[in-house]
Amino acid sequence: MTAPATTRLGPGDRTVLATDRGPAPMNIAALIELDPCGSVSPATITGLLLDRIGRVPRLLQRLDRPGWPRSPRWVDDARFDLDRQLATAHWPSPGGRAALLDLAADLATRRLPHDRPVWSATLVLRDDGTVGALVIVLHHVLTDGLGGLAVLAALADPPDRPFPTRPAASPPDRPSARPPRARAAVSGLRELGLIGRGRPRLAARTWLNVPTGPRRRVAVAEVPLAEVVAAARLAGGTVNDVVLAAVTGALARTIGLRGPTPDRLVVSVPVSGRRTATAGELGNVTGVRAVAVPTLTDDAARLAAIVSLGRDIGGVPRASSSGPLGVAFRLLARVGLFRLFIDHQRFVHTFETNLRGPGERLRLAGSAVRGIVPITVAPGNVAVSFATLSYAGTLGITVVADPDVLADPWIVATELSASLRELTRTRF
Repeated sequence: MTAPATTRLGPGDRTVLATDRGPAPMNIAALIELDPCGSVSPATITGLLLDRIGRVPRLLQRLDRPGWPRSPRWVDDARFDLDRQLATAHWPSPGGRAALLDLAADLATRRLPHDRPVWSATLVLRDDGTVGALVIVLHHVLTDGLGGLAVLAALADPPDRPFPTRPAASPPDRPSARPPRARAAVSGLRELGLIGRGRPRLAARTWLNVPTGPRRRVAVAEVPLAEVVAAARLAGGTVNDVVLAAVTGALARTIGLRGPTPDRLVVSVPVSGRRTATAGELGNVTGVRAVAVPTLTDDAARLAAIVSLGRDIGGVPRASSSGPLGVAFRLLARVGLFRLFIDHQRFVHTFETNLRGPGERLRLAGSAVRGIVPITVAPGNVAVSFATLSYAGTLGITVVADPDVLADPWIVATELSASLRELTRTRF
């Protein structure tokens, strides 16, 4: 498949590019953990990438930034060389999973060169020289999380049946009698939580909401997906409702270690504007939904409150907030105020993404993929954020933290595991 010679960026892509102003780059990454009993050589993985990279046209293009008033665009990289995108690293000693996660976080926060396609792949080698893991880093301008799954599907070995690249379940859209333009504006503001039931108010200050630096550390909490699905059904909600209940419970208890706990935590949840994505259609088509969760100490009661909040927002078209949010962010960036705004905003306490990944194990060069850990780098004054991905019967939630604010993200991951255990054994 041949990539088009030039392609202009969509509105969501331009927003990402304009707002990449903080000390940490706006990257998304995936740590792909291979079977520890496998023995895949670096040459085999390199050959696989050479063979399959053409399935994702955007990976062969670079960003051309001609400057105002001309818009940035994607152009074919005439100097494309896989060696410029690919690197190797040795599994850090003493070689445990925590060390691998630290390496992946370090790679995810490195700025990608502008003179080539804005992605990188790093082969993590075991002591015997075989590949133990692969870390793929994409600048967010290239795609959102849904598109990232499409990239993974294109690079993995062909499955017995293709896995769908789709977001986690969300309420269905409902038609409206409003004129299209008015409906879009109202829906966007409602999805953002700026109009409708429960008028917005500033999020309470916490010690975790301070301007962040260039580094991140990650930790992971995992739970059987079937247990989360069962808990969601019993509560009359969704898998992401359960995740939100666990995330806010863990975050509230962590905040309480050093200061007062707010009576509510506001979580920004990305909402995809499309049901599926393909390797040939990447980009960013995403809005956000702000969910103000009461910090009730009882996990089941907190989940019930989240389910009720979800019903209140039902009927809003997916990602309708991308329009007003994109305009506001690009304007702030144009006048040089975006970083000041994002470093001191009081609209949200944290971010939580949720994607439904493949239900069965993937293979890469014949080796089973044991796990996939998503890593997202949040800008501004959000020192702890969460990235959720289901894979092969396991729901994994990545805790991404600025170590200069919270030195050990495993503190949050431990609390998160405790909330998940409580929620999945509770009977409503």
